[in-house]
Amino acid sequence: MLKRLTPREQFEQLIANFEPLIRKAFEDAVADIRSNVQLRRIVERLERNDIAGAIEALNIDRAAFNPVADAIRQAYNAGGTAAVAGMPALRDPDGHRLVVRFDVRNLRADRWLAEHSSTLIANITADMREAARITLTAGMEAGRNPRSTALDLVGRLNRATGRREGGILGLTSIQAEYVASMRARLLSGDPAEMRKVLSMTRRDKRFDRTILKAIAEGYSVSTDMVARMTARYADSLLLLRGETIARTETMPALGQSQEEAFQQAIDKGAIRAGQIEGIWHSAGDKRVRATHGDHGGMNGQKVGWKEPFVSPSGARLMFPGDTSLGAGPSEVCNCRCWRELKINFFAGLR
Repeated sequence: MLKRLTPREQFEQLIANFEPLIRKAFEDAVADIRSNVQLRRIVERLERNDIAGAIEALNIDRAAFNPVADAIRQAYNAGGTAAVAGMPALRDPDGHRLVVRFDVRNLRADRWLAEHSSTLIANITADMREAARITLTAGMEAGRNPRSTALDLVGRLNRATGRREGGILGLTSIQAEYVASMRARLLSGDPAEMRKVLSMTRRDKRFDRTILKAIAEGYSVSTDMVARMTARYADSLLLLRGETIARTETMPALGQSQEEAFQQAIDKGAIRAGQIEGIWHSAGDKRVRATHGDHGGMNGQKVGWKEPFVSPSGARLMFPGDTSLGAGPSEVCNCRCWRELKINFFAGLR
């Protein structure tokens, strides 16, 4: 006999199914942009000191990220379907069972998906262009030749896989600054600056011996070796970027679709808004941020329908991962909490 999953187990299963899907969609979109780069055009523009032209030559097209929007829609649909399936038997006043199905094509659902995906993709592409500007500007100011600077941006071709690796395309502008900082420190020849690289947490530690040897013998790391080190660092940051996007996009897709599923049940007259109670549940381990856990955090906090949860920080969230009311990254990034919606059929009755 198959075990019926608890609400928490259902939520964790949805996360396990759709985080990898969204992450892969993002990584594939970045790989697509990289694979279609015309390196010669970028180099030609850099030779003319035309950084804006070089960025345009990257063809960072919003359409490249349509698969990310498609993956978010799949997560949203699955979340709404699961929410409906998890509702208790709903009946009309005469005792007849009411059938509620989740409609992902509902105008309200369609509008949320369109607006959310459009904003996300606009932010990703804008940040990619800014990251490109940072990398190209740093390369030109350091006097690097245009081709090397372009390769720092788009990555070097792996002959075995046919894919470009190690470029900063896909990273945030802040991450691009980290890569530029690593490169500058390694090339500086300054022992104090080079030693700072050893504290960069996403570095490839297999290169630490090379750095320590250079410091001990008083020389800077070779240009080719720096290219390898920064490439591995950039790849690690890109992996982190994909994981972060996957988590922070799966959460609102599931939370919003759960909300939509219950609203559709309300619209059908199957339940009343006053019968719904929301409960915040933390992941229940030591990794939970203080504002979401026990001992003064949000764990166990209860709210009515359409009422936000309130963090000790003052942030207001409709569900874990929600940013619609202004909650910042400190409250939503990599959050693993979940919201339970309960129906109290006796609420409001005397």
